[in-house]
Amino acid sequence: MELFMALGGVILMDLLLAGDNAVIIALASRNLPQKKRKQAVIWGSLGAVVFRIALILVATELLSVPYIQFIGGLALLYIAVKLTAEKKEVHCKQAVSLPEAIKVIIMADVIMSIDNVLAIAGTATGMGGGHQALVIIVGLAVSIPFVVFGSHFILKIMDRFPVVIYAGAAVLGLAAGKMMIQDAALNVYLAPYELVIEIALTVGVVVVGYLLKMRHKKAH
Repeated sequence: MELFMALGGVILMDLLLAGDNAVIIALASRNLPQKKRKQAVIWGSLGAVVFRIALILVATELLSVPYIQFIGGLALLYIAVKLTAEKKEVHCKQAVSLPEAIKVIIMADVIMSIDNVLAIAGTATGMGGGHQALVIIVGLAVSIPFVVFGSHFILKIMDRFPVVIYAGAAVLGLAAGKMMIQDAALNVYLAPYELVIEIALTVGVVVVGYLLKMRHKKAH
Protein backbone atom coordinates (compact mmCIF):
# COMPACT_ATOMS: atom_id res chain seq x y z
CA MET A 1 0.00 0.00 0.00
CA GLU A 2 2.79 2.41 0.93
CA LEU A 3 4.53 1.66 -2.37
CA PHE A 4 1.42 2.58 -4.38
CA MET A 5 0.98 5.77 -2.34
CA ALA A 6 4.58 6.72 -3.12
CA LEU A 7 4.03 6.00 -6.83
CA GLY A 8 0.91 8.14 -6.80
CA GLY A 9 2.81 10.91 -5.05
CA VAL A 10 5.63 10.88 -7.62
CA ILE A 11 3.17 10.91 -10.53
CA LEU A 12 1.19 13.78 -9.01
CA MET A 13 4.37 15.76 -8.27
CA ASP A 14 5.67 15.38 -11.81
CA LEU A 15 2.34 16.39 -13.35
CA LEU A 16 1.99 19.46 -11.14
CA LEU A 17 5.58 20.68 -11.18
CA ALA A 18 6.32 19.87 -14.83
CA GLY A 19 3.58 22.07 -16.27
CA ASP A 20 6.12 24.77 -17.15
CA ASN A 21 8.49 22.19 -18.60
CA ALA A 22 5.69 20.96 -20.86
CA VAL A 23 5.07 24.49 -22.08
CA ILE A 24 8.82 24.82 -22.77
CA ILE A 25 8.58 21.77 -25.03
CA ALA A 26 5.71 23.33 -26.98
CA LEU A 27 7.37 26.74 -27.30
CA ALA A 28 10.83 25.46 -28.27
CA SER A 29 9.47 23.49 -31.23
CA ARG A 30 6.79 25.95 -32.29
CA ASN A 31 8.58 27.27 -35.40
CA LEU A 32 9.44 23.85 -36.82
CA PRO A 33 7.44 22.01 -39.51
CA GLN A 34 4.86 19.64 -38.10
CA LYS A 35 6.89 16.47 -38.77
CA LYS A 36 10.09 17.88 -37.25
CA ARG A 37 8.09 19.32 -34.35
CA LYS A 38 7.01 15.82 -33.31
CA GLN A 39 10.61 14.58 -33.62
CA ALA A 40 11.86 17.48 -31.47
CA VAL A 41 9.24 16.73 -28.80
CA ILE A 42 10.06 13.00 -28.72
CA TRP A 43 13.88 13.22 -28.80
CA GLY A 44 14.11 16.33 -26.64
CA SER A 45 11.80 14.79 -24.04
CA LEU A 46 13.71 11.50 -24.01
CA GLY A 47 16.99 13.34 -23.46
CA ALA A 48 15.43 15.42 -20.69
CA VAL A 49 14.02 12.31 -19.01
CA VAL A 50 17.44 10.61 -18.92
CA PHE A 51 19.03 13.67 -17.31
CA ARG A 52 16.17 14.04 -14.85
CA ILE A 53 16.23 10.41 -13.70
CA ALA A 54 20.01 10.64 -13.17
CA LEU A 55 19.65 13.84 -11.12
CA ILE A 56 16.82 12.39 -9.02
CA LEU A 57 18.74 9.18 -8.25
CA VAL A 58 21.79 11.24 -7.19
CA ALA A 59 19.58 13.45 -5.01
CA THR A 60 18.00 10.36 -3.43
CA GLU A 61 21.43 9.02 -2.47
CA LEU A 62 22.44 12.37 -0.96
CA LEU A 63 19.33 12.32 1.23
CA SER A 64 20.81 9.39 3.20
CA VAL A 65 23.50 11.69 4.67
CA PRO A 66 22.69 12.81 8.27
CA TYR A 67 20.82 16.15 8.45
CA ILE A 68 20.41 16.27 4.65
CA GLN A 69 16.95 14.69 4.86
CA PHE A 70 15.86 17.28 7.41
CA ILE A 71 17.18 20.10 5.21
CA GLY A 72 15.55 18.46 2.19
CA GLY A 73 12.27 18.37 4.10
CA LEU A 74 12.50 22.10 4.74
CA ALA A 75 13.18 22.67 1.04
CA LEU A 76 10.13 20.54 0.17
CA LEU A 77 7.99 22.73 2.42
CA TYR A 78 9.21 25.78 0.50
CA ILE A 79 8.38 24.12 -2.83
CA ALA A 80 4.93 23.10 -1.56
CA VAL A 81 4.08 26.65 -0.50
CA LYS A 82 5.47 28.07 -3.75
CA LEU A 83 3.38 25.59 -5.74
CA THR A 84 0.14 27.03 -4.34
CA ALA A 85 1.17 30.67 -3.91
CA GLU A 86 2.79 31.46 -7.26
CA LYS A 87 1.70 31.54 -10.87
CA LYS A 88 4.81 31.53 -13.02
CA GLU A 89 5.16 32.87 -16.53
CA VAL A 90 7.27 30.85 -18.91
CA HIS A 91 9.63 32.31 -21.50
CA CYS A 92 11.61 30.22 -23.92
CA LYS A 93 13.81 30.61 -26.98
CA GLN A 94 12.05 29.29 -30.10
CA ALA A 95 14.33 27.05 -32.15
CA VAL A 96 14.57 27.13 -35.95
CA SER A 97 16.11 23.68 -36.53
CA LEU A 98 15.53 20.17 -35.18
CA PRO A 99 18.92 19.83 -33.39
CA GLU A 100 18.52 23.28 -31.86
CA ALA A 101 15.00 22.47 -30.64
CA ILE A 102 16.20 19.22 -29.03
CA LYS A 103 19.06 21.11 -27.33
CA VAL A 104 16.73 23.88 -26.08
CA ILE A 105 14.23 21.37 -24.70
CA ILE A 106 16.90 19.37 -22.83
CA MET A 107 18.72 22.42 -21.43
CA ALA A 108 15.54 24.21 -20.38
CA ASP A 109 14.13 21.08 -18.77
CA VAL A 110 17.31 20.44 -16.76
CA ILE A 111 17.50 24.08 -15.62
CA MET A 112 13.82 24.25 -14.68
CA SER A 113 13.65 20.80 -13.05
CA ILE A 114 15.41 21.57 -9.75
CA ASP A 115 12.06 21.76 -7.95
CA ASN A 116 10.89 18.58 -9.66
CA VAL A 117 14.08 16.71 -8.80
CA LEU A 118 13.94 17.58 -5.10
CA ALA A 119 10.19 17.05 -4.83
CA ILE A 120 10.25 13.65 -6.53
CA ALA A 121 13.38 12.49 -4.69
CA GLY A 122 11.85 13.64 -1.39
CA THR A 123 8.49 11.98 -2.07
CA ALA A 124 10.17 8.71 -3.06
CA THR A 125 12.49 8.83 -0.03
CA GLY A 126 9.79 9.79 2.46
CA MET A 127 7.09 7.44 1.18
CA GLY A 128 8.91 4.80 -0.88
CA GLY A 129 9.63 2.34 1.91
CA GLY A 130 13.05 1.31 0.57
CA HIS A 131 11.94 1.13 -3.08
CA GLN A 132 13.05 4.62 -4.07
CA ALA A 133 14.64 3.79 -7.44
CA LEU A 134 11.62 1.68 -8.50
CA VAL A 135 9.18 4.39 -7.39
CA ILE A 136 11.10 7.09 -9.27
CA ILE A 137 11.52 5.21 -12.56
CA VAL A 138 7.97 3.79 -12.69
CA GLY A 139 6.41 7.06 -11.53
CA LEU A 140 8.22 9.10 -14.17
CA ALA A 141 7.54 6.49 -16.86
CA VAL A 142 3.80 6.84 -16.16
CA SER A 143 3.66 10.62 -15.81
CA ILE A 144 6.09 11.86 -18.47
CA PRO A 145 3.97 10.87 -21.51
CA PHE A 146 1.13 12.93 -20.02
CA VAL A 147 3.48 15.87 -19.47
CA VAL A 148 4.96 15.70 -22.98
CA PHE A 149 1.80 15.21 -24.98
CA GLY A 150 -0.81 16.80 -22.71
CA SER A 151 0.86 20.02 -21.52
CA HIS A 152 -2.00 22.37 -22.33
CA PHE A 153 -4.60 19.91 -20.99
CA ILE A 154 -2.67 19.62 -17.71
CA LEU A 155 -2.41 23.40 -17.36
CA LYS A 156 -6.15 23.81 -18.07
CA ILE A 157 -7.01 21.25 -15.36
CA MET A 158 -4.77 23.07 -12.87
CA ASP A 159 -6.42 26.42 -13.72
CA ARG A 160 -9.96 25.03 -13.62
CA PHE A 161 -9.56 22.82 -10.55
CA PRO A 162 -7.13 24.52 -8.10
CA VAL A 163 -7.91 21.77 -5.59
CA VAL A 164 -5.54 19.53 -7.59
CA ILE A 165 -2.68 21.94 -6.83
CA TYR A 166 -3.56 22.03 -3.15
CA ALA A 167 -3.69 18.22 -3.09
CA GLY A 168 -0.17 18.20 -4.54
CA ALA A 169 1.01 20.67 -1.92
CA ALA A 170 -0.49 18.48 0.81
CA VAL A 171 1.36 15.42 -0.55
CA LEU A 172 4.60 17.43 -0.51
CA GLY A 173 3.92 18.56 3.05
CA LEU A 174 3.37 14.95 4.13
CA ALA A 175 6.52 13.81 2.30
CA ALA A 176 8.49 16.65 3.92
CA GLY A 177 7.33 15.55 7.36
CA LYS A 178 8.30 11.93 6.69
CA MET A 179 11.72 13.02 5.37
CA MET A 180 12.46 15.15 8.41
CA ILE A 181 11.37 12.42 10.81
CA GLN A 182 13.45 9.77 9.01
CA ASP A 183 16.65 11.85 9.15
CA ALA A 184 19.45 9.62 10.50
CA ALA A 185 20.60 12.18 13.05
CA LEU A 186 17.24 13.53 14.24
CA ASN A 187 14.92 10.50 14.06
CA VAL A 188 15.36 9.66 17.75
CA TYR A 189 14.08 13.13 18.71
CA LEU A 190 11.30 13.51 16.12
CA ALA A 191 9.85 9.98 15.92
CA PRO A 192 7.71 10.30 19.11
CA TYR A 193 5.88 13.25 17.49
CA GLU A 194 5.55 11.67 14.03
CA LEU A 195 1.78 11.96 13.64
CA VAL A 196 1.62 15.53 14.96
CA ILE A 197 4.45 16.67 12.68
CA GLU A 198 2.96 15.04 9.58
CA ILE A 199 -0.53 16.48 10.17
CA ALA A 200 0.82 19.93 11.00
CA LEU A 201 3.01 20.13 7.89
CA THR A 202 0.38 18.63 5.56
CA VAL A 203 -2.25 21.14 6.65
CA GLY A 204 0.23 23.98 7.21
CA VAL A 205 1.62 24.17 3.67
CA VAL A 206 -1.89 24.31 2.20
CA VAL A 207 -3.00 27.07 4.58
CA VAL A 208 0.17 29.15 4.20
CA GLY A 209 0.15 28.74 0.40
CA TYR A 210 -3.50 29.79 0.22
CA LEU A 211 -2.95 32.86 2.41
CA LEU A 212 0.07 33.95 0.35
CA LYS A 213 -1.92 33.46 -2.86
CA MET A 214 -4.73 35.65 -1.52
CA ARG A 215 -2.25 38.34 -0.46
CA HIS A 216 -0.62 38.24 -3.90
CA LYS A 217 -4.05 38.66 -5.57
CA LYS A 218 -4.89 41.67 -3.38
CA ALA A 219 -1.51 43.28 -4.15
CA HIS A 220 -2.30 43.09 -7.86
